[in-house]
Amino acid sequence: MRWTPNKVTLLRVAVGFAAVCLFGRGAWANLAAVGLTVGAIALDALDGHIARKKEMATPVGAQLDILGDRMIENVYFTYFAVVGMVSLWLPVLFFARGAATDFLRGLAMKAGHSPMGAGWGASAMLQTWWGQALVASRWSRGLYAAMKCLCFCYLGLELALTRGPLALMGELAAGAHTTIRLGADVLTWMTAALCVVRGLPVLVEGWKYFAGNVGPTRGARSTAQEAM
Repeated sequence: MRWTPNKVTLLRVAVGFAAVCLFGRGAWANLAAVGLTVGAIALDALDGHIARKKEMATPVGAQLDILGDRMIENVYFTYFAVVGMVSLWLPVLFFARGAATDFLRGLAMKAGHSPMGAGWGASAMLQTWWGQALVASRWSRGLYAAMKCLCFCYLGLELALTRGPLALMGELAAGAHTTIRLGADVLTWMTAALCVVRGLPVLVEGWKYFAGNVGPTRGARSTAQEAM
């Protein structure tokens, strides 16, 4: 079978969902889920590598890659919120940020621009250097992927080692448990902060596509009312 970036993206989503299905089914299943999580993040890097190396990058492929990211983020954070390991506001934040930026990316794509930052030159949605640096640069994408991987794996290891009757480390002292919990809170909210920062350029530069679509509609409505 010939592997394409889109097939790797679909495999990544399947691996991520399989990992979340294993969480909460025992300590060793949790550890297996952590391993699958690392695999899912590695596949995220692989689909981009294939797209660049084989020159198979397309706007639709970029949209599919973004969709895969959203599905992975939301399913992981929703699960950890349901079991009480992170605040409910965390998946709400990721969902709201993703919905807003993807809506603007869709408008940009409709206007003939690529949904990513700098992948298609003059046709790219993001034109400012700071927007491209925060969203489309390799260091930014790599840092964000690494933060998510670290966050998901940390929470998965905490689940396997310290939570439930089958936890591998059994009962911990209150101080140790508090320290582990503090690390989880710091890591998850750092990941959320980076998520918001990377979304700002899309919101700022993408607003013109929303204004451009709303403006003509209102103008046409006013003209129709005057004609009546």
